[in-house]
Formats: sequence, structure tokens, C-alpha cells
Amino acid sequence: MDEKKTAVVFKAFCDENRIRILKLLRTGEKCACKLLEEIHVTQPTLSHHMKILCDSGIVVGRKEGKWTHYSISPEGAEYAVKCLASLTTTDEVCEEKSCCED
Repeated sequence: MDEKKTAVVFKAFCDENRIRILKLLRTGEKCACKLLEEIHVTQPTLSHHMKILCDSGIVVGRKEGKWTHYSISPEGAEYAVKCLASLTTTDEVCEEKSCCED
């Protein structure tokens, strides 16, 4: 697991507005204009959040005219789930004694 790529993925989840955006995208593709209406931020702020989400691979965008339409990437979501599982699954390594014991 690439630590740098994993950090980029988890950065995408570390902001309330990005969580709101992801919740909106759960019901399908949304135009940036719709996201602007729903989360009440400026266009530059939305662009900043969408760049982070797209760079993480969790969200993909497609241009249509002057607007971009965003959706959750199944592959990106699967990678995020695998990262979380990998980081939170304990190994079955049995240590004979604690490092603090004499």
C-alpha cells in the first residue's frame, strides 16, 4: 500500500464540505451547478474541494459544455475501502514478551 496515495485518499474525507459533496453524489452524477446550490459555497471553493476529491480518485468528473458533472468512482471507492481495511486489520503476530518487560 502506497502511503502517499493513501494519505491523498483520506485527505478527501477530512472536510465537512467534501463529506456533504460525497453524500450528494451517492444518489448519482451531479452537475457542479447543483452542488453549488446544495452546499452553499463559492465556485472557487467548490473547485478546490472537487480537485481534492478527483485527485484522490474517489470522484471523477466529465465536462459537458461549461459545466463539469461529477460522480463517485466505483474503483476509487473500492480502493478507499481497501486502504481502511488494510490500516485497521490487526496482524496475528504473537510477541513472546512486551518490549517494556525485562
